[in-house]
Amino acid sequence: MILLVILIPALAGAAAFFIGSDPLRRGLLVSTALVQFALSVATWILPPAPALSGWLAEDALGRLFLTLTSLLFLASSFYAVAYLRGERGESHSDFEEGFLFSNAREASFTGCLLLFLAAMTLVTLSQHLGLLWVAVEATTLASAPLIYFHRHHRSLEATWKYLLICSVGIALALLGIFFLAVAATSPGTAAVSLVLKDLLSDAPHLNPLWLKAAFVLMLVGYGTKMGLAPFHTWLPNAHSEAPSVASALLSGALLNCAFLGILRIHQICVASGLVDFSQRLLLVFGLLSMAVAAIFITGQVDYKRMLAYSSVEHMGILAVGVGLGGAGLFGSMLHVINHSLTKVMLFMVAGNLLAVYHTKTAKNVSGALQVLPVSGLLWVLGFLAITGSPPFGPFLSEFTILKAALDQGRSFVAITYLILLAIILAGMATPVLEMAQGTPREDIIVPAGRGVALSAVPAILGAAILLMGIYVPPALSRTIHEAARLLGQR
Repeated sequence: MILLVILIPALAGAAAFFIGSDPLRRGLLVSTALVQFALSVATWILPPAPALSGWLAEDALGRLFLTLTSLLFLASSFYAVAYLRGERGESHSDFEEGFLFSNAREASFTGCLLLFLAAMTLVTLSQHLGLLWVAVEATTLASAPLIYFHRHHRSLEATWKYLLICSVGIALALLGIFFLAVAATSPGTAAVSLVLKDLLSDAPHLNPLWLKAAFVLMLVGYGTKMGLAPFHTWLPNAHSEAPSVASALLSGALLNCAFLGILRIHQICVASGLVDFSQRLLLVFGLLSMAVAAIFITGQVDYKRMLAYSSVEHMGILAVGVGLGGAGLFGSMLHVINHSLTKVMLFMVAGNLLAVYHTKTAKNVSGALQVLPVSGLLWVLGFLAITGSPPFGPFLSEFTILKAALDQGRSFVAITYLILLAIILAGMATPVLEMAQGTPREDIIVPAGRGVALSAVPAILGAAILLMGIYVPPALSRTIHEAARLLGQR
């Protein structure tokens, strides 16, 4: 089963490039997403056997990230079909969300989406750190054409910046893997295993100096792809210029893959007794990311860039949770889910607004609650959720991380954390509420049925976000606890 979960989207992605029929191509996208999600859910009932000599296997962390990725892709596939169908035949300037789609361009978009899913799936199931590195690099190559989809000079710049900066980061992560191999080398050793299980069992014997160097390089390398400050500079451009369905997956799923890479090396540090070292660095970069996001969100005029900087903030929150340890680990794993669901919903709604208002400038959007009632309402509710307001899911996970800091007596971390959250809430409130309220422009025309069709998926995600703030299903709670134990065991 474990190979099928990877091969099915990979083969479907390759086939999508050669399918000329729009209905067949879109049907392939949705059916593959459904099969992928069904297989990922099946692993909760019947855990798959390891494959390729243990290089591919599923643990609690992998199961959590795989299922979340599959769910987000399933939602995005339904949104993508409605989005592509709505845009077919419409012609706008090429820097806007809506423009004339060609068959070749749509085929490339669909194929890259499916290959992107295959690469992210491989990340979640990789137990060999070298294979994990290859999978993370594959996500970069598969997602770059999605960013360049609009063929505008700004999307070209964003794509090149994404490729260049992430390639430098991934090269540093590769150097970190080399250092890890050196740390695992002992006199008389003929070969070094980079399978996670072997590294964890041999962790007490790893060279601590080389392991520290490996962690720093992999934190910087994967942190670049994750969007941790100050390595985040590719993220605002890429998320802003990509089509909204691609922005949703970049923010909601791709960043999690890089985070998983950091969690894997953190597991090794915990097992080797270097947990204080790795947690200290994660705390520093987590708070720094939140601070940078607070600075750039305040006064931000581009609402898609605002959402991108919000992703930088939430990657910082994830790092803070892991850096605190204890209950913070549970809060961080829970926040992975809450942030992903909320950010995917918000980018979808942003795509709806952009398709109607034809601008990414917040001050040029007004009266969204009147023009697109469902999307306008979801825009406001999404803002409340992403800024940690009750009763939505992100409030529960952010509060859990805050409580972990207070329980550990880390007053500085707790106070800084609260101040930065307050600044970001205030910074996002003005543009979001002004966009939702006010009098809409007279030239705004909403295509018949468009608002309802493209609001159904984010509305379902919004309901899930609300549910996660009120009730966490027992099976999910057990898996999150198990994942947290993997990160906290010594």
